[in-house]
Amino acid sequence: MTRIRYWSLALFGITASVCAPMETGASRQPVLVELFTSEGCSSCPPADALLERLDRSQPLPGAQVIVLSEHVDYWNHLGWADPYSSPASTARQQEYARRFHTQGPYTPQMVVDGRSEFVGSDARAAESAIRDASRQPKTSIRIADSDGAAAVEVDPLPPSTAQKATVYAAYAADAGTQDVLRGENKGRRLHHVAVVKELKAIGTIDNRTSLKMRLRLESGSRLIVFVQESGKGPVWASAMLAASR
Repeated sequence: MTRIRYWSLALFGITASVCAPMETGASRQPVLVELFTSEGCSSCPPADALLERLDRSQPLPGAQVIVLSEHVDYWNHLGWADPYSSPASTARQQEYARRFHTQGPYTPQMVVDGRSEFVGSDARAAESAIRDASRQPKTSIRIADSDGAAAVEVDPLPPSTAQKATVYAAYAADAGTQDVLRGENKGRRLHHVAVVKELKAIGTIDNRTSLKMRLRLESGSRLIVFVQESGKGPVWASAMLAASR
């Protein structure tokens, strides 16, 4: 049985982000920020708002924050079935629980580049983790819209890092809004960004092998490609193609 840990908002405030002048994409290091959340959890809306702020304002110099909102399903039996939830998101979070040796999955949980985890509404922890992740060695991913499909190129892993890593592709709805009728968030209108609809492995690379392939595009969905070490380890690269209209 999945263990649910409930965190009091009184313990974890949200600090205001300081917006910096926008930099060119070439000068920003991509950092993947995953939020495990649920519309059935009253502690989650502040974390959802933080994820949206990181996505929209890109407040950290030197980092391009690429976000994924992954809705878990273990809150669904407590009064509100989150329409964005999936067993796949729960399974991914359970793997992180083993990786980070937490007592079990909880919401809201933020994971930055597969390197650190913390309560998802803690803005100071998020900014610190993103800064640290942006200084790590990374490989490169390029995604381009090519005749209605996505042309993806992934370079080999950086030397002296992982021996092998998996390349993942995620399709995420650009935004989602829901009026919650029951449960802990009853009566609230909740808003989300980059809501994962599908996340799948598409290949592997190592420090000598690259990857090239074409992927479908979905209207209204972001395409996010990232490279992650096995066992839900560090993320060695990430890139996003914005949603088409």
